[in-house]
Amino acid sequence: MNREPAQTAIQAIGLRKAFGEKAVLDGIDLDVPRGTVFSLLGPNGAGKTTAVRILSTLIPADGGDVRVAGRDLAEDPDGVREAIGVTGQYSAVDGLLTGRENLILMADLHHLGKAAGRRAADELLERFDLVDAANTMVATYSGGMRRRLDLAMTLIGTPRIIFLDEPTTGLDPRSRRTMWEIIRGLARNGVTIFLTTQYLEEADQLADKIAVLDGGRLVAEGTSDELKRLVSGGHVRLRFHDLAALDAAARALGAVTRDDDALALQVPSDGGVRSLRSLLGRLEDESIEVGELSVHTPDLDDVFLALTGRPQPQRNEVTSV
Repeated sequence: MNREPAQTAIQAIGLRKAFGEKAVLDGIDLDVPRGTVFSLLGPNGAGKTTAVRILSTLIPADGGDVRVAGRDLAEDPDGVREAIGVTGQYSAVDGLLTGRENLILMADLHHLGKAAGRRAADELLERFDLVDAANTMVATYSGGMRRRLDLAMTLIGTPRIIFLDEPTTGLDPRSRRTMWEIIRGLARNGVTIFLTTQYLEEADQLADKIAVLDGGRLVAEGTSDELKRLVSGGHVRLRFHDLAALDAAARALGAVTRDDDALALQVPSDGGVRSLRSLLGRLEDESIEVGELSVHTPDLDDVFLALTGRPQPQRNEVTSV
């Protein structure tokens, strides 16, 4: 019997998919540790949704070795389906049923049994703050309520891995942050989250690791801070107590931008610990005292532009592949 590696939830080696002559995924490698939030970013049409559809068994890959929850995707798709849940870009809820009826329907599909299914439905309604609307037709729900219900329905089967394909699309900022807290809670409880998103702030806030997909290939992968250090524009701002210290620091550090009014220097830096130690060491060698220090790194918008050659698209431009 296939066994799940102790620390790996999703592993793909050389994953490929083409539609006609267009190679959407051109041999990508993925390694997602268990109990973490992994975010896949990319321009419109980059293949994010295609990756989710393949990993969740909805469409076949053209090539590559893929294991999800320790199961071979090609040889044991049923085993993969038993371990995962999927929440797509659009809420898959029935507007003609109540919230509770939607959950009970999903419980019945999972063969939980009448009593267990209703108990699970009630627990999830409370967990997702939907108790007051439990017996209300879903057609009257707000967008945020529908998304919460959609994710609650995904959890009926207690999945170990959840694929969230742009889960906060169209939500207002408050509803989006509510979803973020739910996602964080799932990860704290050991659930692995595979997240695609068009909101770079979302990836920055939630993801333990981020991968950027462009032209069918992964062009970068790492933590948010690691990705930000890949692009230029980072700097350290130093403030001094007096003009004499400012002058001395400017001479010691060389290529800097100075602001005499603020008694501050701006020093190019990647913001890493090693570079900060080197910078402060140079000042200490010259017996120059720093009043204040702040580190400024590029944000994920800068990273996205540098790696893909174009800015992150606006919401009304979104298409998926």
